[in-house]
Amino acid sequence: MNSFVIVALAIWAVAMVAWFMVSRYLKSSDVDRIKARLLGAPKVTKKKGKLKAEAQVLQQVDTTRNRLAQMLVDKYKLAPKLGLLLEQAGLSWSAARFVHLTLVALLGGTAFAWLMLPIPKSLTIFVGLVCAAGPPIYVWRKRKSRLKRFEEIFPEALEFVSRSMRAGHAFSVSLEMIHREFQEPVSGEFRRAFEEHNLGLPIEVALQKLAKRVPSLDVHFFVSAVLLQKRTGGNLAEILDKLAYVIRERFKLRGRIRAVSAHGRMTATALSLIPIAVAVLMFYTNPEYVKFFFTDDVGNIMLGAAVALQLIGYFIMQQIVRIEV
Repeated sequence: MNSFVIVALAIWAVAMVAWFMVSRYLKSSDVDRIKARLLGAPKVTKKKGKLKAEAQVLQQVDTTRNRLAQMLVDKYKLAPKLGLLLEQAGLSWSAARFVHLTLVALLGGTAFAWLMLPIPKSLTIFVGLVCAAGPPIYVWRKRKSRLKRFEEIFPEALEFVSRSMRAGHAFSVSLEMIHREFQEPVSGEFRRAFEEHNLGLPIEVALQKLAKRVPSLDVHFFVSAVLLQKRTGGNLAEILDKLAYVIRERFKLRGRIRAVSAHGRMTATALSLIPIAVAVLMFYTNPEYVKFFFTDDVGNIMLGAAVALQLIGYFIMQQIVRIEV
């Protein structure tokens, strides 16, 4: 009898432990899903053999790391602008992390030039500044590439919304369907707009925030058309079709302009690279002649003025061949 009671108690204890572990796991998974939706944890999905992280609804800033960079961000109030720039680039970095990487690149480049390069110590700071430009250039190129990809897919998304509305779906539901049918960054941005509206934000405000995150003229046209239609009425599906047609025509015109201005861009690049190539050749063929620019004070001034004038000339030539449509 005693052995039977002991076995029964053991079975009951094992069952209770198993029930506790399973219920705790299910509860934690539900909490994790809620946190992932509200606190900004990226949800990773698999689409066409590739893993992609969906856009986050809310952002959670970790202030326990990069405290020095966080102090600089708070002191100069850089968080809104840097946060928007990083968000447009599709990066999950915080503003403090971006400042931290820039400072590390600055100090690392300066230390490397101070210890390894045969240049005057006064010029090592310029090497550090060049290295510090690495993170901003990387973020800027990511932002430019992401916005370009968005503008390429955007006309198809507008036509999809138009067809969906003609099929009887509501406008907000059509925005949510874009998330399932299109690739990043269009799917993530429209999913975020839908989630913000679904969590209580008016659709007008959600679209205005979309236009702020994606600083494209086409997106501003889209948001203005939707807001105007909601105030005055009209056939929104037809408006979106015409807007998609206008955007495609702008793309065609932009391609023609790039083809015409290609010669000017190549000329600007060649003229900018010629002085650099001549300087490298002179450094290897006659280093004593080139050292004057690094060892003499007058040479340092001449070198700095030459680099500044070269950069100014390059940007002027880029502005000449840049034609906005």
